[in-house]
Amino acid sequence: DCRLGAWGRSSAVSQAQRPRVLLCDDHRLVAEALKSLLAPEFELVGVVEDGRELIGAAAKLRPDVIVADVTMPQLNGIDALVQLRKGGARTPVVFLTMHRDVTFARRALEAGASGFVLTHSAPAELVTAIRAALDGGTYLTPQLTSEVLESMRQGPDRAADPVVELSPRQREILQLVAEGGSAKGIASSLSISSRTVEFHKYQMMETLGLHTTADLIHFAIKHGLVEP
Repeated sequence: DCRLGAWGRSSAVSQAQRPRVLLCDDHRLVAEALKSLLAPEFELVGVVEDGRELIGAAAKLRPDVIVADVTMPQLNGIDALVQLRKGGARTPVVFLTMHRDVTFARRALEAGASGFVLTHSAPAELVTAIRAALDGGTYLTPQLTSEVLESMRQGPDRAADPVVELSPRQREILQLVAEGGSAKGIASSLSISSRTVEFHKYQMMETLGLHTTADLIHFAIKHGLVEP
């Protein structure tokens, strides 16, 4: 039931209580605009700027719904959602992104997102998407609906989205590599060994047919795991 809050807590909200929203976006101006947009109907319980902060804040604040960007530092929004679901969190997550690409929308929905809205459509669609998520539904921006449904009808397309060939841990390491992290620094932040980081790097190169760290970085940028 998508209406369950974090770690099984019910998110059913009495009429006297406004739904509690956690916002995750690393663009300050966007975050400020969203706060103004949501203020009349929702209670903003926190604003965080990267996917790792999102995971911690979701556990601590237990919002009724999370609104997150897709491309964020440290850990992108979709992989943050994967980790939330793995940890047992059922809080609905609505993505707000500039990526008008079927692969991003499909990746988000398959990870368990309750909504996918394009940034420029936020004034018209975001509140509707949040309401749908709180009601246990799923909202997909009409601009992508037919393309996403057609993509899902055709089944998996590894060529269109090779990111799905990587494990969640590999995507996590790939993003940190693309953001300039060293093997030692990545190992420390993930509580693994430098050797494990290097092993995952070589496994990714083999899986994706790449040859250098520079190739991995280019791949991460091209497929939206990090911003250019």
